[in-house]
Amino acid sequence: MSATLAPMPITSPLPTALEGRTVLIVGGSSGIGLAAGALLTSVGARVALLARDPARLSDAVDRLRTTPGVSVTGIAGDGTDETVLDRALDQAGPVDHVLVTAGVFSAGALLDTPHDQVREAVEGRIWGAYGTARAAARRLPAGGSITFSSGHYLARPIPGASAAIASIGAVEGLTRALAVELAPRRLRVNAIRFGVVDTPLARGAFGLADDAAVAAAGQGTPLGRFATAEEAASAALFLMANNFMTGTVITVDGGQALV
Repeated sequence: MSATLAPMPITSPLPTALEGRTVLIVGGSSGIGLAAGALLTSVGARVALLARDPARLSDAVDRLRTTPGVSVTGIAGDGTDETVLDRALDQAGPVDHVLVTAGVFSAGALLDTPHDQVREAVEGRIWGAYGTARAAARRLPAGGSITFSSGHYLARPIPGASAAIASIGAVEGLTRALAVELAPRRLRVNAIRFGVVDTPLARGAFGLADDAAVAAAGQGTPLGRFATAEEAASAALFLMANNFMTGTVITVDGGQALV
């Protein structure tokens, strides 16, 4: 890899510096990804959402386009497929930042869950991150960034999720390794270690049927509730905008890993 002679560009570290930039969100049709899209469009960024489900993707694009003047593109496809990622990056135009929020947390006790049962979820998270980096590193400009998603169970493991926890650990290791490898290109790689966030995925995983159930489940956390998707997503904008953040895993969990 050839080194870039010029140092990392200096830009404003405020989210407003993302105005006019293009961001590809892998897994952007709901939850944290969709919230990130809304925050990005609010500061004038152009957003491309990549997601598997065409119907849900279309709905997400329509929701973001309710604000006049925003630029939002929906691209249907599997974000773990490198050829799909190549197509998405080309279709989105010159992309400045990539956010990966896709990934399934696959539970299963070690002695009761054979390898094949967790293979797709685990490999999808690891190779989805790796493939995204391969596709993006060829295209992003100096000062561009890749942001991955991790989870607080890596710091505070729970029973019955060893394979899933190992996979998010691999993503954090990949984050640090790629930050070093891609630094000569002046590309930055970071990750966000999320706690429990109030998203449709989390509600389904924990069997939370409505707002009252979510509120009750969150009462035992240090701050008395779970994060909103917007609170979680705002960390991604910080990492995109700040050109001196790389190789970092920041935690947004409301102190959940402390108790």
